[in-house]
Amino acid sequence: MAESKNAIKYEEALAQLEELVNKMENGDVSIDSLSENLKKAQKLIKLCKDKLMKTEEEIKNLKVEDEKN
Repeated sequence: MAESKNAIKYEEALAQLEELVNKMENGDVSIDSLSENLKKAQKLIKLCKDKLMKTEEEIKNLKVEDEKN
């Protein structure tokens, strides 16, 4: 079930986050939708962070396995 929430690829999440940030920086986000956009940005940041941490852990595990061989 946790995998389904992470179905979006890292690159896609990062692109969406960059788009949101650009809109906010340029003032293209109305006050009414600012809170919604900030919540979406927080979710995208968490998703990216989780994916990076998972990848880092997988790399560490591969290094440990490689060192054993």
